[in-house]
Amino acid sequence: MASKRPFSEEDFTCPVCCDIFKEPVLLQCGHSLCRDCNQQYWATKGLRECPLCRKRSTYNPPVNLALKNLCQTFLDYRGPSEELCEIHRERLSLFCLHDEQLVCLVCRESLKHKTHTCRPVSELAEERKIHFQSELNLLTRKMKMLQHAKFECNHQAEHICHQVWHTENVIKKDFKHLHQLLYDEEKAMLAALYTEKTEKTQLIKDQIEEMNDEILSLSEIIRELRGNLDSGDIQFLQNFKDMMERAQDMNRDPDPVQGGLIDTAQYLGNLKFTVWSKIRVTEISYSPVVLDPNTANTQLILSEDLTSLRDEDEFEEEDVAGMKRKLLPANPERFDRFPCVLGSVGYSSGTHIWDVDVGDSTFWMLGVTTESVQRKGAISLPREVWCVGYDSDTLSLKAPQESCIPLLGCEKLKRVRVKLDLDEGQLSFSDPLSNTLYHTFTTNFTEKVFPFFCNLCSVYPLRIVPVVKTCD
Repeated sequence: MASKRPFSEEDFTCPVCCDIFKEPVLLQCGHSLCRDCNQQYWATKGLRECPLCRKRSTYNPPVNLALKNLCQTFLDYRGPSEELCEIHRERLSLFCLHDEQLVCLVCRESLKHKTHTCRPVSELAEERKIHFQSELNLLTRKMKMLQHAKFECNHQAEHICHQVWHTENVIKKDFKHLHQLLYDEEKAMLAALYTEKTEKTQLIKDQIEEMNDEILSLSEIIRELRGNLDSGDIQFLQNFKDMMERAQDMNRDPDPVQGGLIDTAQYLGNLKFTVWSKIRVTEISYSPVVLDPNTANTQLILSEDLTSLRDEDEFEEEDVAGMKRKLLPANPERFDRFPCVLGSVGYSSGTHIWDVDVGDSTFWMLGVTTESVQRKGAISLPREVWCVGYDSDTLSLKAPQESCIPLLGCEKLKRVRVKLDLDEGQLSFSDPLSNTLYHTFTTNFTEKVFPFFCNLCSVYPLRIVPVVKTCD
């Protein structure tokens, strides 16, 4: 019994393009061609005939599904075709490192590659795959970093919307308060104006009534004196002196009304300045330092007016604005590990003073730090800080590159004054209530410095004391 001949590539080759069949169609004569090859041949010849036997077809040939499936099976069985050297038709088993190209054994012995270093393809490919895999790992890490950065950007965009919403509400609230203050001041001023109007109108009415009474009295006297003119000469002369005295006494000018008009200047003179000064002194405070919420560690809770801070209670999940604190973005300015916050304005020159009420806080730090202070990763007090602090009934000082210095014998502070004199290079801490100076650091600040605050007490906040600021 004769053995079956295994299929070869020729059995699945199109006689026109000499390649494996692609969408083979079956002609009426029984031959098969690629669909594209058949259409091109017919278009070129202008006749529907088989390119092999010249037999004509009367209809469009159908797809040869059996042959198509066999071709796909053959391709799957054969796998990827082995590349051969275009010159020598030998297997490309070596790689020339000098020319960075695949070569066969014959190529390696040629003059072009004889002096070059050639490596086996499998060996070099494995080596370069390892190197390439490391590059892929770097790209993968970079992609993850970009994805994380994209997440942070999206998070910041969401937080910006929250900040705008919160800030808008605070602005509207404060302006509503200002509007109410102005309305109350306007109401009080108009009330004073109407009161003065009532008083001075009544004064005028009283004077008019007095004048009416005097006019009636004067009319009677004039009529009486006029009657004496008709009396006899002797009687007239006898009464002349008395009549002259009465006429002269009644002939005095009426007293003018002093200050009878509305004191308009009292109300309109420097009206805006007067109202602003009165409101500012009685209702509006000025904080010498305003906290920057974009630098605040997520453990801290700042007041709505950004002038006080406290530690987050362990059961407290939301800040004063209702935003989940753990969702705050990890922007570059924010301290991510150490619970502190900076002032919103940095200083490069001049003298700056601010007082802080520490109250009964059990752990706090106050001072200044540099603009380039490390804000990420540090779980302890940053190195670039000059401060005074309180912990476990102990008051101490800390400066860069130095250990904490306890201030022994000092009473517990309620208020701390920080005085920064950048022109003299001095930073001092004192108690303004007892006028006691505790320490003065002398240093040369080489960059901009910012007020620094830390509070690890959730019950008693640190509060920046407002000051009275005169109008310029």
